[in-house]
Amino acid sequence: MKTVIRLVIVLAVIWLALLLTGYGVLTGSNKNAAGLGLQCQYLTARGVVSAQYLHSDSGIIGVTDCPILKKTAEVIDN
Repeated sequence: MKTVIRLVIVLAVIWLALLLTGYGVLTGSNKNAAGLGLQCQYLTARGVVSAQYLHSDSGIIGVTDCPILKKTAEVIDN
């Protein structure tokens, strides 16, 4: 029972940190537009946000992989 309560507390602290900082955690990605685009989905405290990146395998133009953390436009600062 103690571990369940600790797990809930840790998840609540992580959710609160995501809410206050405005960051999202990568949940998935897929290539689109004949392999030239990369669509990344991020889980934020307010929901799922999608981001589009230019993709190349070498990383010279665009990104090779999605960043693990992404700053979203909406931040709670009231």
